[in-house]
Amino acid sequence: MHPYISCLFTLAVKPEKFAEFKALIAQIVPATQSEPDTLVYEYSVNEDNSTVHILERYKADAIVSHVDNTFAPFGKRFLELCTITSLTVYGTPDAEIRKRLDPFGAVYMTPFDGFSR
Repeated sequence: MHPYISCLFTLAVKPEKFAEFKALIAQIVPATQSEPDTLVYEYSVNEDNSTVHILERYKADAIVSHVDNTFAPFGKRFLELCTITSLTVYGTPDAEIRKRLDPFGAVYMTPFDGFSR
């Protein structure tokens, strides 16, 4: 297994719900920041607040805990405020990780060359 798993989520958010969505994210980010093996967790939005990207990078064994423990209390409300339109996963996730990401329509990209610093 590759030592890191990176995810790029694309979300559709109704612009009139963006303030509420942003307030929820303001709770999720600090909870995620306490995870020692979450290396990147960044939200970005387009100009009209309708499309959000989440860029995430984890040490491979940390993503299951993130989904099951940190994100789970926020998941229902999160999915009420946005629609996941795509999820691209980079790395070589094992079966347990795929079990968490498959429901979001994950497309898996396997590394074959390059490096990380």
